[in-house]
Amino acid sequence: MLLHIPGVLTQEQVAWCRQQMETADWVDGRVTAGHQSAMAKNNAQIPADHPAARAMGDMILAALEKNALFLSAALPLKVFPPLFNRYAGGQSFGIHVDNAIRQIPGTPHRVRTDLSATLFLADPDEYDGGELLVEDTYGEHEVKLPAGDMVLYPSTSLHRVAPVTRGARIASFFWMQSMVRDDGERTLLFELDTTIQDLNREAAGQPAVVRLTGIYHNLLRRWAEA
Repeated sequence: MLLHIPGVLTQEQVAWCRQQMETADWVDGRVTAGHQSAMAKNNAQIPADHPAARAMGDMILAALEKNALFLSAALPLKVFPPLFNRYAGGQSFGIHVDNAIRQIPGTPHRVRTDLSATLFLADPDEYDGGELLVEDTYGEHEVKLPAGDMVLYPSTSLHRVAPVTRGARIASFFWMQSMVRDDGERTLLFELDTTIQDLNREAAGQPAVVRLTGIYHNLLRRWAEA
C-alpha cells in the first residue's frame, strides 16, 4: 500500500525546519546507505547526531503520534529517528530497495524496516525533477508532494529519486517496524479501520458497527507483534 498523508507538519513547522537546515552541516548521503545502495546514491544529508537533526526529528515524531491516518495505516511499533536529505544540481538516487534491518545509531536497538516514509520539506514548484518513483505490482508510481505532506510505502518496494535539475529537493526520510509485519494484513486492517470510522459517523453505536469493531481488534490481536 502506498499512502499519501497530508499535513503531517504545519507550514510553520516546515519553515522552522528550513531555518534549522540553513545552518546545519551537510555530508555525503552515502554514509547511511548499504553497500548496494551506496553505488546508486548521490545526495547530501545532515548527520544523524547533529543537534538540528535531533530537534527536527523529535518534532516529526511528536507530530506522527497525533496523526490518526498514520497510526491507522502504519500500526507502528518502532520508528527509526528521522533523517534529512537534499538533492540539487543533478543529484539522484538510482533504483534500490531499503535495507531490511536498521540499527539506531549509538544504541543496541534495531528496527525491521516494514514501511518507508518520505516527508517533503520543499514545495514542488521549488525544484524540477526529484520525483520519488515507487514500483509495485501495478507499475511505477510518481510521488512529489507539497511541503509538510508525507508518503508511506512498503520497504520491500523498489524505488528511486529522479535527478533534480533545478532548485533543491529537501525532505526527511525514515523507516518503521509495524506491529503487523505483513503488508497485505496491514492493508486489510487499515481498510477495515477506515470503514468503521466512516460507519461511526453515520451510525455510531449501532450493533453492526460494534461487531465490526470487534472483528478489527480480534484480527489485530491475531496478527500483531507487540
